[in-house]
Amino acid sequence: MTREKLGKDAIAAALVGLEGWAPAADGASIKRTFTFANFSEAFAFMTRVALAAEKMDHHPDWSNVYKTVDVTLNTHDAGGVTALDIDLAKKMNRFAGS
Repeated sequence: MTREKLGKDAIAAALVGLEGWAPAADGASIKRTFTFANFSEAFAFMTRVALAAEKMDHHPDWSNVYKTVDVTLNTHDAGGVTALDIDLAKKMNRFAGS
C-alpha cells in the first residue's frame, strides 16, 4: 500500500463508508472515539489493533481512559492521510464491531 497523501475529496469519499470517523481539526488526520462496555474490552480492542498495526508497519496515535479509546490516524512521512490510514480505520471498525 502506498504512502501517498490523499486529497480532501478522496478523504471525504473514504470517510463516507467509515462509521464514526471524521476529519481531525488539524486537517491532516482522521479521528474517532471508540467506547466499550468496560476497560477489559477497550484493552482487548487495543491489543488486536496493535498486532494488526505492527504487521502494517503503521501505528495509531491513541489514548485510553477506562472504556474509551481516542484514535487519530495520519501517515507522518506523507504529511497527511494515506490509504494506510483508511485501511487501519477499517480494521479498527471491524475489531470494534462497527
